Amino acid sequence: MRVWQIAILSAVLVQLTACGGGSWVHPNKPQEQFTADYNKCEGDVLKDPKLQQGNRYMVLQATERCVMKKGWMLRDTEN
Repeated sequence: MRVWQIAILSAVLVQLTACGGGSWVHPNKPQEQFTADYNKCEGDVLKDPKLQQGNRYMVLQATERCVMKKGWMLRDTEN
């Protein structure tokens, strides 16, 4: 059951990022590294007992904070 929730959350995140016109950038890492860093952060966040109550928005926020601590920044892309 948890795997499906993660898959759905990841799909929603991808869709929101695509609609928002932004992308994650890092000054020293290639774009391909973002997925690995994001998945690591999400896994760490899901281990936190405070965030295991099913509130996907809180999990998403905590994951994004973790990614930002790793140096990633969400930048708007020009259309």
